[in-house]
Amino acid sequence: MAEWAFGEVCRSGERSSGSGSVGRVETESKERALGSRAPHFIKSSRALHLSWQVGVFLVGLAIVVAGVLMLALPGPGWLVIFTGLAVWATEFVWAQIALRWTRHKVSEAAKRALDPKVRRRNMLLTAIGVAVAAVLVGVYLAWYGLAMPWEIKG
Repeated sequence: MAEWAFGEVCRSGERSSGSGSVGRVETESKERALGSRAPHFIKSSRALHLSWQVGVFLVGLAIVVAGVLMLALPGPGWLVIFTGLAVWATEFVWAQIALRWTRHKVSEAAKRALDPKVRRRNMLLTAIGVAVAAVLVGVYLAWYGLAMPWEIKG
């Protein structure tokens, strides 16, 4: 595995391209290399690439802010936040690393959730929760009948 950083010499003796991306890493797995995914004609000009990065950052920021607002308001907040992170990951290495870490954690959680022991435990806890809720509804109906709480006279 060869690590490339802006202006440093790679193990193979080649210099990095210097496109402004920091920490481009060539990986042996199926993951993409870290770094900018901007078109070549944009990366060829430093000013154009910088303005491209500012635009990507602002679009990603607007999406993330909308996702944060959706955490309190109706909407798929976390999905929108991760979409904003994916927009940032098209240009910024730190976002690519954060997105990879998030994907790794989500896949680990999915594997744990599909474990038979964990599934049995979750089903048992759900059954206990449903039973407790049914008992509470039964107690309420025994005391008050079908009267709504705001119609109950003390």
